[in-house]
Amino acid sequence: QVQLVESGGGLVQAGGSLRLSCAASGRTFSDFDMGWYRQAPGKEREFVATISRSGRSTNYKDSVKGRFTISRDNAKKLVYLQMNNLKPEDTAIYYCNAARDLGYYWGQGTQVTVSS
Repeated sequence: QVQLVESGGGLVQAGGSLRLSCAASGRTFSDFDMGWYRQAPGKEREFVATISRSGRSTNYKDSVKGRFTISRDNAKKLVYLQMNNLKPEDTAIYYCNAARDLGYYWGQGTQVTVSS
């Protein structure tokens, strides 16, 4: 079992920055690939970024490449999403995800609102 708690969301103007954090507890954090997903009102949840267990490999949704950076600290059991140059279309609830071959886990989400 893994428990995930996101934080760092909020209201920001277009062009601003936020850093989301996800704190994990429970099973060995370094056994999991970690990711950030988001869900905007009336839309399905979508992939934003993932990072491998070691942190050496990352993947991003095309629309966030060059603006968002995912990172992790395995010693502290934390994963981050640095979001720069935010746009109104980035407005969504952002969810942390932990995945391995035996299953995956979700956090409760944190709201990010970008005003124009």
